[in-house]
Amino acid sequence: MVTSGCSPKPEESPLRPGKQGAARSSQSVSVVALAARQGDVAVYLAGLGSVTPLNTVTVKSRVDGQLVKVHFKEGQHVTNGFLLAEIDPRPFEAQLTQAEGQMIRDQALLENARLDLQRYRVLVSQDSIAKQQLDTQEALVRQYEGAVRVDQGQIDTAKLQLTYCRITSPIEGRVGLRLVDAGNIIHTSDANGLVVITQLQPIAVVFPIPEDSLPAVLKKLSGGETLPVDAFDREQRKKLATGFLQTIDNQIDPTTGTVKLKALFPNKEQELFPNQFVNARLLLDTRRGTTVIPAAAIQRSRQGTFVYTVKEDQTVAVRPVRVGPADGDDVAIDEGLSSGELVVVEGAERLREGSRVEMRVEGAPKTQEGK
Repeated sequence: MVTSGCSPKPEESPLRPGKQGAARSSQSVSVVALAARQGDVAVYLAGLGSVTPLNTVTVKSRVDGQLVKVHFKEGQHVTNGFLLAEIDPRPFEAQLTQAEGQMIRDQALLENARLDLQRYRVLVSQDSIAKQQLDTQEALVRQYEGAVRVDQGQIDTAKLQLTYCRITSPIEGRVGLRLVDAGNIIHTSDANGLVVITQLQPIAVVFPIPEDSLPAVLKKLSGGETLPVDAFDREQRKKLATGFLQTIDNQIDPTTGTVKLKALFPNKEQELFPNQFVNARLLLDTRRGTTVIPAAAIQRSRQGTFVYTVKEDQTVAVRPVRVGPADGDDVAIDEGLSSGELVVVEGAERLREGSRVEMRVEGAPKTQEGK
């Protein structure tokens, strides 16, 4: 708000070109000014990413049969090896019994054939039987040995199928919605499976950064540094989790000119959920001892960025500056400003080169013009 000892005429606006000198001498613009300071500014690389689980498994049956029991609850956290469901084992138990019986029979035949082989060898040495009869018996022994090995394979297959009747979780994670109810006949060829399990701890976030920023990230990683990554909500107001950069994709997307980065988060409180959109922010570096001012002080024109500095005579001067990285409400100044100089952070829209100002405390009400 403009204040003055006497009320100006309506046409004598302090912002009107050609009459700025007279206006500056008679009016002061109420502004808020803060001193530039030395501080640390974090350099971030940000990108909109999506939460990606490290492992997702669709649990399917490896044998055909009737689903008799379901042991999990929807949304339950399960560990590796947790019993999820059971298939009716009776058909496979019968196959195992049959295979074991066949094994006993063939082993008895093999044992008898081996005894006969020993007798034939004695008789052949005595020249009591033909050599052909001995050869036939040796072939019969090998035949029974093969039959016993086939029987053992059938037993192992039956035992394996019995094992498959107990469906267990292959990973640790969160169980989704149940896709099949108990009592249904399920097959190995079913497309949907029984349930989907997703690993939530740890979990990854994949986000892009501009290809121009890739060399700096690669340099940090090759040096063995751990780069922290923060995940914020879509409005960038709430920090959801903190993790670290795990890896970089092996190619740049030519259509967008970006490269994908993958960050890993412990996700102990399960703040991140698969396929959730988050704003990822990678801490690349920290500039220490740089000149820092509020971002509200930065003004822009066709000539570039500038600030209004307050001189000792309570007038302002336009100061071109080169802006560095921003960190929250603060911005680093690479060139054009020194620590301790006063810059206008509120009321700059009414200022021109040489305007007289009246500084007030930030948050205080503006004075009324004409008083």
